[in-house]
Amino acid sequence: MRKILGFLSCLMLLASPALAGDTIKLGGFFDLSGRASFIGTPSKLVAEMLVEKINSEGGIGGKKIELIIADTEGDPAKAANIATKFIHKDKVVAIIGPTLTDTGMNVKKIVHDGKTPTVMTVGGDPVIMGGKFGPFDWVFKSPQRSQTAVERLFTYLKDKGLTKIALLSADDGFGKDGLRWMEQLAPEFGIEILIKESFGSRDTDMTAQLTKARNANPQALVVWTTGPAGAISAKNVAQLGIDLPLFQCHGLPDPKYVELAGTASEGNRMPATKLMVVDELPDTDPQKAGIQEFVKLYTEKGYDKQFPINTHSGYAWDAIMIVVAAIEKAGTDPEALRAAIEQTQGYVGISGIYNLTPEDHNGLDVDSMVMVQVKDGKFVMAE
Repeated sequence: MRKILGFLSCLMLLASPALAGDTIKLGGFFDLSGRASFIGTPSKLVAEMLVEKINSEGGIGGKKIELIIADTEGDPAKAANIATKFIHKDKVVAIIGPTLTDTGMNVKKIVHDGKTPTVMTVGGDPVIMGGKFGPFDWVFKSPQRSQTAVERLFTYLKDKGLTKIALLSADDGFGKDGLRWMEQLAPEFGIEILIKESFGSRDTDMTAQLTKARNANPQALVVWTTGPAGAISAKNVAQLGIDLPLFQCHGLPDPKYVELAGTASEGNRMPATKLMVVDELPDTDPQKAGIQEFVKLYTEKGYDKQFPINTHSGYAWDAIMIVVAAIEKAGTDPEALRAAIEQTQGYVGISGIYNLTPEDHNGLDVDSMVMVQVKDGKFVMAE
């Protein structure tokens, strides 16, 4: 009887369209030429690096992974078209990406209707939130939730006695997500937001907002954005002579931030993945060995010369690893694969230890993040 059941299971796997050919198809779309290409391009390189590694080690059950790459260009409409193509033309088993919260939101309904498991590499939480944000049954994400980053930041601020803050946030999906969580969690941590100012994610000057923020007499400044805008805010703080500690969000721990902000970045603090300070981790940290191996592979490829390791570097790796483990467990039937991803427990990744549930399609807690600061042009554990 046991042999018959095993034989039938094999027949079911072979009958799956995704396994009928020689490969298992995964779609990967990232911001390769848009405003977040400095994140999207290395995410693509990491995805290719991992797929190459998996294939060289025998693939998944003897099947090689075929990674189909596309460029969203940071355009939500283009991302929607790509997702549609992945599902209906390419017949992918699962999708990895995209890079930005706004593009992620624009494909959320498409992958839901297309019943295609998608592990996003975006920062914002709405992609895995229900209610007014729409169902998230088929969407997961590998970066920490904005909620988690806010909790890490607020814990640090409270410990340092910095309870009165001025907040500047971008007016895009990621900035609004951070603002929403800070407003919601501030009372719980005893944090008072004295003033809230917004700016465009492509703005080149925030002196007006920062002047208002300074005049509110806060104990610290918090800026929530990604990309060059974060560095611009740091330079504006220095130009205005504002003598207050500056805290950025979890999207900015990146050597590019230091490069763009220059000396204005010195002393800036922000929540980050442990990847940024792996050599400072104790040997007992369960993530340390895996992160060090990731860094070794990344540098051996030479990727670090153009795209130095940053807090985003492991997101695509973790997304693919979660999908691969689920395929090994449940095969490629969409419903079974979706359920297996949702049941991921104890995966020790680059960005944290993942424990997913039907309610939490991210699975990372506050302990997956550390506070870092810029010291002598490098990221170190915050004091």
